Amino acid sequence: MSRTITWQDDLDTGIDVIDQQHRRIVAMINQPAEGAPEAAGEVIADLLDYTQSHFAFEEELMAVAGYPLTDAHRRIHDMFARRVLRYQERHRAGEDVVDELRDLLSTWLFNHIRNDDRAYTEQVRRHLERFARRQEGAGWMASTLARLFGPRV
Repeated sequence: MSRTITWQDDLDTGIDVIDQQHRRIVAMINQPAEGAPEAAGEVIADLLDYTQSHFAFEEELMAVAGYPLTDAHRRIHDMFARRVLRYQERHRAGEDVVDELRDLLSTWLFNHIRNDDRAYTEQVRRHLERFARRQEGAGWMASTLARLFGPRV
């Protein structure tokens, strides 16, 4: 039986939209993927798709904030996505990878948030505060959120 992972307060970045996305990823990791192999495959595919959308959003946010390590952060995301794709391939080949993948995701995600994401949060928060003062609501954030995640996150 696989274990459920629990959100911990020290994972909050202070950037609400990022924290909501991270919490959604945790909820998706905790989704039961038991039963038919197709169900597990669907959970893996959905999780991979959402995570890649989150990565794209986070990278764009870092870039517009002028975070100097955006490219390095992007490479970390790319390496992780390739690793998860290998799990997806193993699953499609008939291997039961659900528990192993869940362990990898929870360990990697929590470490990534606490270290790599924590490094950009102050600069991005300052940028978002300046942007909010200039834009009053709509603009880049709303259109990017709608484009990547639909009308409401």
